[in-house]
Amino acid sequence: MPKPRRIIIVGSAYPLRGGGIATFNERLAKAFLDHGDHVLIYNFKLQYPGFLFPGKTQYSDEEAPQDLVILTKVNSVNPFNWFRMGEEIRALGPDVVIMRYWLPFMAPCLGTIAKKIRRNEYTRIIAITDNVIPHEKRPGDKMLTRYFLKQMHGYIAMSASVLRDLSLFNKDKPRELCPHPLYDNFGDPVEKATAINKLGLDPAFRYILFFGFIRDYKGLDILIRAFADERMRKFPLKLLVAGEFYSDPAPYYRMVSELGLEDKVIMKNEFIPNSGVADYFCASDLVVQPYKHATQSGVTQVAYHFEKPMVVTNVGALPEMVSHGTAGYVTSVDDREIAASILDYFGNKREAEYVANLHEEKKKFSWENMIRAVDSLIQQVP
Repeated sequence: MPKPRRIIIVGSAYPLRGGGIATFNERLAKAFLDHGDHVLIYNFKLQYPGFLFPGKTQYSDEEAPQDLVILTKVNSVNPFNWFRMGEEIRALGPDVVIMRYWLPFMAPCLGTIAKKIRRNEYTRIIAITDNVIPHEKRPGDKMLTRYFLKQMHGYIAMSASVLRDLSLFNKDKPRELCPHPLYDNFGDPVEKATAINKLGLDPAFRYILFFGFIRDYKGLDILIRAFADERMRKFPLKLLVAGEFYSDPAPYYRMVSELGLEDKVIMKNEFIPNSGVADYFCASDLVVQPYKHATQSGVTQVAYHFEKPMVVTNVGALPEMVSHGTAGYVTSVDDREIAASILDYFGNKREAEYVANLHEEKKKFSWENMIRAVDSLIQQVP
């Protein structure tokens, strides 16, 4: 039996409800625990100042995850806290520190903590990088990202596009590519009729799901235009939009009204807690991600878990994660193409074929693969 390692994950976790980031960190911690390691999560006590947070609240009202030790200590904007957290973790002498990096705003905090930890000359510090070039760019992004990456011993990217982006900042440090694992922590699938009834939906219709925080780059406007395609009228379809707006909702509601789609689009504009995720996916027939640009997406991995076929655009890692004609469709960023894929799915009755394919495809996205990527990366660090 290999000796259990002492692993610390620095990033969002309960009681923060940081969408996919917090969920990922908690599920990764569980994977290490299942592997026999000792795990601590150093969570943010302040993740974003209130004026920078686009949603209604940063905090979850659900129960804490079981069996995880979460220390809520890190302040993203207080340099004195960064020095203190770095010294505290350095003194603990963990074998591995894993830092999640998704936004340049976090670079000074996480980079400074890592810089302090490195002084023990023992701990290996690696970054799991969701993005190194953000979707919504701001002045200073590259400088901040470069500072953070400099403090790491190595990197894990979850898409080939992010792996390429890393080379813009560093070409020498070890790196591994590992696809985003499944989000299998939202419970088992429920009967479709049960989910439809629980959400108060009409069982006479089939539902297309757009899920997650709504930002302009995610292309909800494109999907709404696809629903206005005259060819869609022959099927009893409705668009179910489930997620909190992180951008101005007015243009989307205006578009729905101008296109005469009030009876076709259902807006559930609120944060969907973990306990409600299964209902939305199980009530739906097809998941659509019409992103204008992307790296990878946790929504894809939830769809895999619930074995829901997808339509995704050919941006970022989405084509890497969804095999066209197997798990669903890959289209250009075009409402007509998206509409054509939806029409093919229902018109040619693809559900049984694609669900069977998804059952096999999702085996590629295991948490054990992520553990192996971490192990491989650590072995490459001098």
